[in-house]
Amino acid sequence: MSKISIVIPVYYNSDTLRDLYEDLKNKVLGTIGEYEIVFVDDGSGDESWKIMNEIRLEDSNVKCVKLSRNFGEHAAIFAGLSVCTGDCAVTKQADLQEDSSLILQMYESWKKGNEIVLAARRTRKDNPIYVLFAGMYYKLIRKMVNKNMPMGGCDCYLVGRKAINELIKLNEKNSSLTLQVMWLGFQTDIIYFDRLEREKGKGRWTMAKKVKLVMDSILSFSYAPLRMMMYAGFIFDIFSLIMFIVVLAEYFSVGTPIAGWSSLMSVVLLGFGMMMTMIGIIGEYIWRALDASRNRPPFIIDTIKTGDEDIKD
Repeated sequence: MSKISIVIPVYYNSDTLRDLYEDLKNKVLGTIGEYEIVFVDDGSGDESWKIMNEIRLEDSNVKCVKLSRNFGEHAAIFAGLSVCTGDCAVTKQADLQEDSSLILQMYESWKKGNEIVLAARRTRKDNPIYVLFAGMYYKLIRKMVNKNMPMGGCDCYLVGRKAINELIKLNEKNSSLTLQVMWLGFQTDIIYFDRLEREKGKGRWTMAKKVKLVMDSILSFSYAPLRMMMYAGFIFDIFSLIMFIVVLAEYFSVGTPIAGWSSLMSVVLLGFGMMMTMIGIIGEYIWRALDASRNRPPFIIDTIKTGDEDIKD
């Protein structure tokens, strides 16, 4: 009998953890055989750690992991995958916006031989503006990074033990774990679901985190920004050369005086702005290379509790 691990990143989810566990118990846990639930506290400042440990005392199959500080959702999932013991592992959000029965469909797909199973959103009951920008992000990812990214995107996925072992080897920071999973290239299946409206709690997915995800997703998996810089520079050079020829032609044929300060400053400022933007993009790549060269871990585990054990790491 195979064992499945359910990895749940937790960040200020004290108001949904109990409901989440009851939902899993009613819809999933009684039908999948051997299982393990791995809660990962990503530096929450509320009662999340206390509540997940209360659940652990009720269910010996629950493992609680506490990170030393907030490292981000992807690092928390990565930490959970690094300590899970299942033959496969599925990620689950703690906000109750995904029907828990989705785990059963993904588990059945894995049993059929799919090493990776993506849970893609078919519809989502979120703020229309947020849905619009999310759609733009996934369209950009399909265009510049991975053409196989589902239209509605996917934050949840199931990975087999082979894929888990390869993910742990990558040990990447400032990246997108979802894109890393898709990059592995194992046999993959996609299951579509309807994302529910959030009924409890407050989302902590801030605009700054969204912008960082966009930057990480593109810069970690694509050289397109560098190539776009080269194209922009080439186009700017051609445009400048044409304008230079036109100005000289008018000066020698018609006698039109060469315009001075205003036109010159416009060109200089435009070129300067483009150069600063290009230097900034190059700087992002260099910073990521520097951060990787430091070889700092993407997360640090403070405490692991399983059953009646209390392990310090």
